[in-house]
Amino acid sequence: MSNNTTGAGDDADRGGESSTDWAEAIGDGGLVVVSNRQPYSHTYDGDDIAVEVHAGGLTAGLDPVMQAVGGTWIAWGDGDADREVVDENDCVAAPPEDPGYTLRRIWLSDEEVDDYYYGFSNQVLWPICHSALTRVNEWQSYWERYRTVNERFVEAVEDHAEAGDIVWFQDYHFALAPAIARERVDDETLLMQFWHIPWPAWDTFRGCPHGEAILEGLLGNDLLAFHVARYRENFLACVEAAVDDAVVDHETGTVSYDGRTTQVTEFPMGVQADEIAERAASEEAAAFWDEFRAEYDLADTVAVGVDRLDYSKGIPERLRALEQFWERNPEWRGELTYVENGSESRSQIRAYQDIQARIEEGVERVNDRFGTDDWTPVVSFRDYISKEALAGLYRNSDLALISPIRDGMNLVAQEYVAAQVDDDGVLVLSDQAGAGSLLDAAVMVKPQDTCAFTDAIEEALTMPEAERRARMRHLRRQVTENDLAAWTALNLKAAMALRDASGSGATLSMEGQP
Repeated sequence: MSNNTTGAGDDADRGGESSTDWAEAIGDGGLVVVSNRQPYSHTYDGDDIAVEVHAGGLTAGLDPVMQAVGGTWIAWGDGDADREVVDENDCVAAPPEDPGYTLRRIWLSDEEVDDYYYGFSNQVLWPICHSALTRVNEWQSYWERYRTVNERFVEAVEDHAEAGDIVWFQDYHFALAPAIARERVDDETLLMQFWHIPWPAWDTFRGCPHGEAILEGLLGNDLLAFHVARYRENFLACVEAAVDDAVVDHETGTVSYDGRTTQVTEFPMGVQADEIAERAASEEAAAFWDEFRAEYDLADTVAVGVDRLDYSKGIPERLRALEQFWERNPEWRGELTYVENGSESRSQIRAYQDIQARIEEGVERVNDRFGTDDWTPVVSFRDYISKEALAGLYRNSDLALISPIRDGMNLVAQEYVAAQVDDDGVLVLSDQAGAGSLLDAAVMVKPQDTCAFTDAIEEALTMPEAERRARMRHLRRQVTENDLAAWTALNLKAAMALRDASGSGATLSMEGQP
């Protein structure tokens, strides 16, 4: 069996929490993680079975903790060879090369994936939470399968969770699971969830099909966390408006409902800042940049955007601002190249097909209008590049344009900052991203205000060197101090505090929280 990539196991000692610390802190109880995406998948490579390591974001942060604790990770088995390696209980040891915990796989049919994932998760909850009501597309089968799949995952939780364990649900794919699990697992099992996307205001959420059931499902948690304070407050306001008999305390961030109390809080998610900086300074990153720059004949100054091709990312708005920038500043024609590294996402959904077509049209429009035989204003590519190459792209770009219409956090902004080992880049960031609450030295923009966005690009390109470096040093400190290990520690320490205080009526202390 071959291994296609390297794992994230060497992060276990980061953020001041060693493997021993986590194992001792969790104590006799175990940790059960529930996510749609699995940390490892198995695929056919000719006659062999290869291991793919999904080492970005969430999986990179939790994998070392799981290895330390020895718990169970429950996820959808989407690899074409996943069934070949599991035991009779649909379990396989993970990581494959140095087992430390159990990966329990859930099998979903094509119809279940279409309705639960592409349907209710991404055509109802995703647009609702990104305040895009006109993109909501609900069918009864979406809701029925969403509920059924949530029940299937909870059945697996029942198989693995014991009294005193912590069960950690991840994201909007499992809004119903906590309440279902609350009825089926031991009362001493602590249920928690991190909601990785925004939570909208009540006036938006009130348009959500089955919204009250979603809220009641999430109130099955003992601990519910969001990225930033405004999402937490939005959630509390929605509960107050929609759930009869729920008692909301905004000061403590608690909801009392159905005989239980849910602590609602915020923990801003970070990135593996040190690892990104190391990759940015690597020989592989430098070699990629030299080859990439020569291949595309880039201008002396480079701006970068790295996005999933999603309607929430504000890419057409970014292209309009760039078009106006070159129109207003003809001296920058031939002097600035914008590089867009996009990855296709959920292309089975019509709204995503439409936005991808709009982006292509926007790139063609700008290049046709301003391009010359010697210069292409917008270089757009969708090829996968390695983590080292991506870090090299970040490091060597003079500014990053991160302009989501709405975004839970936006880790790309933090990745760009972490890769700025020379302290000379400028981050232009939408004030609609959760990262805007953390990265206060960025040049902030409203994506739909094209004139102001253009002004921000001009400001970034003409910023004095001393100011540019001071801003970036400040941003790098923020990203390093609030990295992925710190986020993991905040979540698990809060859960353990609640578990240890169970029965005492205590609530989570907010002291020391970012």
